[in-house]
Amino acid sequence: MSEENRSTELQAIVQELQMLRNQIQSFSSQISEYGLTLDALLNQDPDKSVYQSLGNLLLEVEDREKLRSELSQSKLNVENHLNKLIEREQSLRDKYDELVSVFE
Repeated sequence: MSEENRSTELQAIVQELQMLRNQIQSFSSQISEYGLTLDALLNQDPDKSVYQSLGNLLLEVEDREKLRSELSQSKLNVENHLNKLIEREQSLRDKYDELVSVFE
């Protein structure tokens, strides 16, 4: 592989790493939000109403357990996707280190 091709590949890896880092931060924030929401739902007085936003509407939740289950599943899905992004990031970091060592 020519030095120019390695340089181009290195630049592409750096760009993808930056994009992945932004996505990882975004998904990490979403996971935190799900956690806070689940904690709030768990700690809410059972005698008080709970509402869920649906588009521009705020609807009263009739089945808290169903809502808790849906939120938990959504959180799990985001966590699984986050783990895949982290694996991809590590793979790219390894490739980056490999290419940088060729330049040295």
